[in-house]
Amino acid sequence: MRTVEILEKKRDGGVLAADEIHFLVEGYCEGTIPDYQMAAFAMAVVWHGMTFEETLALTEAMIDSGDTIDCRGLGKKSIDKHSTGGVGDKTTLVVAPLVASLGYAVPKLSGRGLGHTGGTIDKLESIPGYRTSLNQETFLGIVQRIGVAVASPTENIVPADKLLYALRDATATVRSLPLIASSIMSKKLAVATDAISLDVKVGEGAFFHTIAEARDFAHLAIRIGDTMGRRVHCMLSAMDAPLGHAIGNALEVQEAIATLHGMGPEDFVAVCESAALSMLHALEPGLNEEEGISRIRDAIASGRAWSVFREWIAAQGGDVRTLDDPSLLPQASRTIDVAAPHDGTISAVHALMLGHLAMTLGAGRETKEDSIDPSAGIVLHVTPGTAVRAGDVMATLYTSLTGDESQWVEQLRAACPLEKMPSHAAPSPILEMIGA
Repeated sequence: MRTVEILEKKRDGGVLAADEIHFLVEGYCEGTIPDYQMAAFAMAVVWHGMTFEETLALTEAMIDSGDTIDCRGLGKKSIDKHSTGGVGDKTTLVVAPLVASLGYAVPKLSGRGLGHTGGTIDKLESIPGYRTSLNQETFLGIVQRIGVAVASPTENIVPADKLLYALRDATATVRSLPLIASSIMSKKLAVATDAISLDVKVGEGAFFHTIAEARDFAHLAIRIGDTMGRRVHCMLSAMDAPLGHAIGNALEVQEAIATLHGMGPEDFVAVCESAALSMLHALEPGLNEEEGISRIRDAIASGRAWSVFREWIAAQGGDVRTLDDPSLLPQASRTIDVAAPHDGTISAVHALMLGHLAMTLGAGRETKEDSIDPSAGIVLHVTPGTAVRAGDVMATLYTSLTGDESQWVEQLRAACPLEKMPSHAAPSPILEMIGA
């Protein structure tokens, strides 16, 4: 089998056989196929797409490139939850212990943030002592004992995806549905659970900008999961505005804690409840929606979800005193209140602009090697449709950087434009539920 012949076949719009795709992935991981040839393959896929069978073969080849973890022998049904990323998305911190408190296992390998999107691992590492690097035995032991564990993937979990994603990022070949689906599903399927729940973000601050794109991805992910014996349920949620009020790692942990105490922002609570319901539907396909929501709300109101959260954080080395007293979490040295320049109604709250501003304040990273400030970020005091008077505080910026704050203030105001229009309620962030 010759690499050039495979590339010619795909370049001309041909359909690759499974063994040809496995040959490419194995050769790339072993170093016998160089970057420039794999880049040619990725670009051919961008231009010609892939059949379902090709996409499935690519997913399987990437899984086979490394280790797998089987979480299905823990004595309870297990489910993995994934979000396609967004600004202020701290949903896992609430939903994982919530669903675990209902008697299920929620093992999750998460990543770090890059660009304007935050990473679950970064948020958890803002809790002093929390360990994200766990060996497989420790990881599964915590899940079995408590019901939930969230850790970083080892270097040998789907190593082909790490290599291919870095190459796609550098060669403008990220935006391809087969490449996106195989990347996400290979990582989810490498950690074998009974079911998978995907929160597919849609909007200007998300990877998918339209509902049509998100639907296409959801249906493809569901079909891949079904073919490989895994039930997948998808929730489509809006990411034009940030989720909740807090953007930034320690700030988002505080908001998650408030939500587990029943005091979260309305939009964030709605997403958490719907994400938990999506997970229950994946685990119990015939579940009545009213019964599911009742169980979810009772887990919060009774304190069971909060109790599991504390046990989980303690099991991974986190200092639980910081959960009871958030002032012990990392604190920024500067806070800047941004006032409304005139009367009006907030016409939009632009997630992408605010994600970039939070990164400028120190909360995010441009490259994987950059360090971040866990205390940095933004707390919003307005939502789309909020009426404000001149001088009202629209948001508070948190940073330990020196510099001219006037630029940050102007960026915040540009991200939250004021117009003369009646106040109104912000739209629901829940767009659709798509089941297997």
